[in-house]
Amino acid sequence: MAGNHHGHTPAAWTGVTIAFIGFCVSAVFTVAAEPVGFWAGLVVVALGGLVGLGMRMAGLGQPLPGKSRG
Repeated sequence: MAGNHHGHTPAAWTGVTIAFIGFCVSAVFTVAAEPVGFWAGLVVVALGGLVGLGMRMAGLGQPLPGKSRG
């Protein structure tokens, strides 16, 4: 476990931060009983996942097991 740096990458931090913001937006609009804002927040959550994946593909994330950066 000591050699594992799971999640300590710019891609992970950025994706999780965007997803967290989307979750907060959805929560606020759930309390306000506004379905459009709730769904907009969920779109932001999905966008966070796509941004994280894109950044990982650009080399800012942890490489897949068995693959080396190079």
